[in-house]
Amino acid sequence: MKIEKTVTILNKRAKFEYEILEQVEAGIVLTGTEIKSLRSSKASITESFCQFIDNELYIINMMIDEYKLGTFYNHKTKRERKLLLHKKEILRFEKKMKDAGNTIIALKLYINSSGKAKVLIALARGKKLFDKREAIKDRENKRNLDRILKKS
Repeated sequence: MKIEKTVTILNKRAKFEYEILEQVEAGIVLTGTEIKSLRSSKASITESFCQFIDNELYIINMMIDEYKLGTFYNHKTKRERKLLLHKKEILRFEKKMKDAGNTIIALKLYINSSGKAKVLIALARGKKLFDKREAIKDRENKRNLDRILKKS
């Protein structure tokens, strides 16, 4: 089992599925076996989203695999994990969530230089089907242009 010093887990579908309005970095409350499993890059945030419970922000559906060497102290793989934000940021996000179509999603989960687990969350609005088609068209045009430039 390889434990890395810097871990970065990305939500690659987020920018395709959502229009990002605002980003903020948040701390995350983890147990001992969760942080050990996270340091071995055994996590996924593709289906995760944030929700307010009792005026606090929680991340839902974030998957952190069980720690291999953990005994009966091991954690549940998908549980609600509390996010650590300033009160002003929580109130600002709560106010903006009342607008129709807005949601809070996780973009990136990483361990910073001081060894603390952080999650980059974003206030986002879901894209319409025609916006997704436009994104696919732009991506294919860029890929074709890079291919042409590489040949010459």
